[in-house]
Amino acid sequence: MKGTEIERLRLAGQAAAGTLAYIASKLAPGIATADIDQWVREDTARRGGTPSQLGYKGFPAAVCTSRNHVVCHGIPRPDERLKPGDIVNVDVTTCLHGFHGDTSATFLIGEVSTEARHVVDVARRCRDVGMSVVRHGAKLGDIGAAIQELAHQEGCSVVAEFGGHGIGHQMHGPPHVSHVGKRGTGITLRSGMVITIEPMVNLGRPDIRVLPDGWTVITEDGSLSAQFEHTVLVTRDGYEVLTPLPASPSGG
Repeated sequence: MKGTEIERLRLAGQAAAGTLAYIASKLAPGIATADIDQWVREDTARRGGTPSQLGYKGFPAAVCTSRNHVVCHGIPRPDERLKPGDIVNVDVTTCLHGFHGDTSATFLIGEVSTEARHVVDVARRCRDVGMSVVRHGAKLGDIGAAIQELAHQEGCSVVAEFGGHGIGHQMHGPPHVSHVGKRGTGITLRSGMVITIEPMVNLGRPDIRVLPDGWTVITEDGSLSAQFEHTVLVTRDGYEVLTPLPASPSGG
């Protein structure tokens, strides 16, 4: 990526992160996931962007809302309401000036179980440890290996069928960023590359299945699943998070 492109990616990433923080400030028991979709549309427009997910390969909503045992790609619905004890991942992607910013977080609704808190904490730490190995000259497999090792140490599993991706003018592009892997394998990361790191961590087994709607992915064993995502720029010495939480206290 060139300097001007990276600056536009920063702006898109900041917009997506701002919308995610705005949603975080409004989540509460009784909220319908369709409300989240409406708020994402409104806030994205306020920031001058458009929701990248809306209509992508036919996806019917502006945001993915994945609750409890839903791994990813949950479709917001007016009849699905958040309850105390739920965890819910909100995945926001914003297109601004022709570039995309992609970020997600899993939120705790009211008082949650020790197990729910654990899988959410592990998923956040898995994202962070995956980012920690990113730098010019590292291998793509280093990311997956670091994530998988931490998840297994904590008694959790990592979904292998979905991963991160390259991002820029397109929401999804090469390379595929696997969250399982072997150190020293895969393509070499180069300064200027922009990728997402977004591990999906299950409390139980890693097996998943897709519901008949063609989108919603759930854990095969019904166990809880959590995910956190940042868009990151590979730099000479490490990485830069392009979707940082805003300085305001309403982040997730």
